[in-house]
Amino acid sequence: MATADKTSRARLTAVIKAARDIMRKDAGLNGDLDRLPQLSWLLFLRAFDAMEDTRELVEEDYRPAIDKPYRWRDWAPNADFTGDDFRSFVNNELLPYLRGDLDGTGPKDPVLTSLFKEIHNRMLSGYLLRDLVSRLNEINFTSSDDIHTMAYLYESILKEVRDAAGDSGEFYTPRPVIRFMVQQSFLSLGESILDPACGTGGFLVEVLEELADKADTTTSRKRLHTDLRGIEKKPLPYLLCLMNLILHGVDTPAVVRNNALVQMTNEIGPASKVNVVLTNPPFGGEEETSVSQRFPAGVRTKETAWLFLLAILDKLKPGGRCAIVLPNGVLFGEGAGARIKERLLRECDLHTVIRLPQGVFAPYTQIPSNLLFFEKTGPTKETWFYEISPPEGRKGYSKTKPMRDEEFAECADWWGGKSREGRVENEHAWRVPIADIAANGLNFDLTNPHQGDDLAHRPPHELLAELIKTEKEILHLLEDLAKDLMEA
Repeated sequence: MATADKTSRARLTAVIKAARDIMRKDAGLNGDLDRLPQLSWLLFLRAFDAMEDTRELVEEDYRPAIDKPYRWRDWAPNADFTGDDFRSFVNNELLPYLRGDLDGTGPKDPVLTSLFKEIHNRMLSGYLLRDLVSRLNEINFTSSDDIHTMAYLYESILKEVRDAAGDSGEFYTPRPVIRFMVQQSFLSLGESILDPACGTGGFLVEVLEELADKADTTTSRKRLHTDLRGIEKKPLPYLLCLMNLILHGVDTPAVVRNNALVQMTNEIGPASKVNVVLTNPPFGGEEETSVSQRFPAGVRTKETAWLFLLAILDKLKPGGRCAIVLPNGVLFGEGAGARIKERLLRECDLHTVIRLPQGVFAPYTQIPSNLLFFEKTGPTKETWFYEISPPEGRKGYSKTKPMRDEEFAECADWWGGKSREGRVENEHAWRVPIADIAANGLNFDLTNPHQGDDLAHRPPHELLAELIKTEKEILHLLEDLAKDLMEA
């Protein structure tokens, strides 16, 4: 059994490894996409019980969020409660209670009910399930530092879930990219901040950490938690996002499970608009016709990234700003895409485009990507481009050699602070007037003019890769044109 000592990160890591070894023995769990969610909801209950302990000590009007005998402390420590009886309790009493389905009773907090709506125990052996719970019960949370440690390790678990889900189109946004986008958005307390494709909550958690020092009172922290908003379509990332935020101290996360394009087009009026959008929307996919038809005919398309950009323009308050990850196809797109770009440039100042190097989102996709920063403050007059280069001697990134925070350092120094003052052109940065962009057919897929292009001295594999890229861009344009003709 656990002692009163805090669990170190190394000890916690060892416990989780042992827990995962136990799950590998159970016939009901097939791969990490089964094992990691199972571990996640049990870990969450363990950590939540520790937070309830703290609440009981500090809140005069404390009321437990979970009733007896469903609190972790009521059933988890009893090693004799095992086998079929234990599995039956988890399947037929505990989880139905947490879902609010047990004789009309359930947790006091509706967020918990929402969180567990689609949670099921997938383990077939009650004995292995008992072993797993006993292992997790060894984890002690006796201070906020322990909760922070748990949150840190939880982030690593979430990354593994996203790695395992990569083949199904759920791309993990590297933490350095998230951190750079948050920092260069220059956030303030009191601003409403939305991620309409929040996944497991990476952007929202980074915002919490960015503003933590400023939110130094109970009132300001509650306001910050209220101002953080998310939308997620898929059930597993939604579940993990709620758990992630709760473990980071957000009692009632303002996260909605819905198709963000439906959610945002349903919400109308000034009260629904936000100050800041930070997001990496899905791209390369297509939306159902019923979703694309929610948008005006002239800009109607099934390409998900285009629709997200359009919905964000409607979602921002006057003076609001956005940092968004978009593929190269959005930069050079024609048809409906060109008309969406026209609106973007007419209503917003697209002040900065960061060209990311190859492989930032490896191994999920090799599609070249960009970070767009814009403010809803009136028309674009000029756009700065900044090309991030991989470390010397490398052409790009991979899963085993990912992007690091240091690779954004020069760009952050060049940025010019919140007002973007003092920017100068250099080997990475160049400025393009809006007139030149318009004359180029609103094509933002621009190469760095400071980088030479001596074809005679470039290796054949580079030339071939560039040719393939160009052919893909042409194919993408033809596909967009075909869609526009079919929808006309």
